[in-house]
Amino acid sequence: AEYDIVGPICETGDFLGKKRWLNLSEGDLLAMRSAGAYGFAMSSQYNSRPRAAEVMVDGDRAILVRARETLEDLMAGERTV
Repeated sequence: AEYDIVGPICETGDFLGKKRWLNLSEGDLLAMRSAGAYGFAMSSQYNSRPRAAEVMVDGDRAILVRARETLEDLMAGERTV
């Protein structure tokens, strides 16, 4: 089937791919390969979105190198006035 691959924020330019033909089934995971080395450094918490996890894949091993942020992590530095 044909898919548009989009990000999680409500911006019209948040496309990772348009009109991509993929053979997907419910529950499949989609990897953004060769997305660059600056994923975390260039990420933001814009629109109150916690940062994604980072996983390093080496052959058949997947190693979690940075856990996904939680909403509690996102709010940890906030203070109410």
